[in-house]
Amino acid sequence: MDSPYKHELGVVFEVIQVATAISRTVLQSLLPDDAGSAANPEFASLQASLQVLKDDNTFVTAADLAIQAVLLRVLNFSFPTHRLVAEESASQLLASPALLSVVTSLAVAHSRANPFVWAHGGSDLAAHIIPLFNTAAAPQPPAVTPLDPTWVIDPIDGTAAFMRGEHYGINVAHLCGSRQILSVVSLPLLAPGPTTGPITDADTTPSSGGTILFAVRGHGAHQRLSPSLSRPLPRHADALPLAALSSVTCHGTLESAYDTLHAAVAARLDIAFPGTNLLGWVPRWAALALGLGNTTVWVYRRRDRYAKVWDHAGAMLLFEEVGGMVTDVDGKDLDLSRGRLLSGNFGFVAAPRSVHHHVLAAVKTVLQEQGRADLLANNDKI
Repeated sequence: MDSPYKHELGVVFEVIQVATAISRTVLQSLLPDDAGSAANPEFASLQASLQVLKDDNTFVTAADLAIQAVLLRVLNFSFPTHRLVAEESASQLLASPALLSVVTSLAVAHSRANPFVWAHGGSDLAAHIIPLFNTAAAPQPPAVTPLDPTWVIDPIDGTAAFMRGEHYGINVAHLCGSRQILSVVSLPLLAPGPTTGPITDADTTPSSGGTILFAVRGHGAHQRLSPSLSRPLPRHADALPLAALSSVTCHGTLESAYDTLHAAVAARLDIAFPGTNLLGWVPRWAALALGLGNTTVWVYRRRDRYAKVWDHAGAMLLFEEVGGMVTDVDGKDLDLSRGRLLSGNFGFVAAPRSVHHHVLAAVKTVLQEQGRADLLANNDKI
C-alpha cells in the first residue's frame, strides 16, 4: 500500500514485531505447562516477578512495561519532536528495582535481536526507560492544534486476558491533533488469514504467527501477511440491511458496563448477543475491521465515566477504514485531543455507516425505556 506515511509504517512494523516477541516470551513464563509448573515454588516466584497490582486494582505485567519501553524509545528516536502518550507510568518500576531489572533485560535482549530496533534507540534503551515513561504519562495539554503529531501506545490491551493466555492486542496510533492518521495493531494469538466469527477470548491459536492489521486514513485497512505482502480488508456494503448486524462486545466481565442495556439494544435490533465476545477494546476494534462482527454499543453505568485514549485511538481507524462509523452515545464524533481521557464523550456506538443512525436510535430508546434518561445528553432527554 502506497501512502504518505510509508516511513512511519516501516518504523512501527519493525518495533511492533519486537513488542509481539516480548509478549510471547512473558506469556510462556506466566502460564503453567503440562509438567505442573504452577505447583512449583520457583514458578510462583517467577509469576510474582512478572506481574504487579496497580493502584486501580488492575494488573500490569513485565510484558506491558517492556513493550512500552521499546515502543517509546524507537518512536522517540525516530520522531523526536512528536508527543508521546502511553498507558503505563514509571511508578511500578521505581518502586521495584527487581521489576525494573526484569523489564530492562527483556526490552534490551529483544531489541538486540532486531537490527533496525537496535540501531534506532535500542542500544541505549536502558538509560531512557524512566524519562520516557514519565513523559508519556504526563498530563497532556487541554487542547492540541490540528497539526500536533502524537503517538499513542497501549502496550497490552486486555492484560487480564493476556495473563490467562487469551486474546490481547498491542496498539500503536499516530494522530495529528485529534485526527487519527495511522494505526498498527498486533494480535499475537489470532491466526493470520481469513477468520470466521464469532470468536471469544479463549479462541486462540498460540502456535500461529499472529496477525498484524494496519490502516492509514483514506487508504483502507489491511492485514500484513509478510514484509512485502498485505491484503486489503473488505469494506462493509454501502446499504447494509439491519438483519445483517452482528455484535462485538464484552459481556458480564466489567463492572463499569451497562450489560442489561447492551443486551436490550441487541434484542431491539434482533442481533445475536453477545456475539463475538472479547475483553480488550483493541481486539474488539480489530474484530470489527476483520468482519467478525460489525456493531458494538458501549454505555457506562455513570455519565462521568470516560474511556482511555490508548484503548481506542488508531484501533478505531481500522473499523472506519472498512466503512464503519464511530460516535459516542450522544451521536458526537470522538474527540481524541483532550489528553489521556476521552472526557468530551460518553460511551460508544459503532456500526456500518449506512445503519449507524438506526443503532444509535435504538440505544437512546432503550435508555428511555429503562428509566436511564440521566445517561443521555440534555438535548436528548424527554
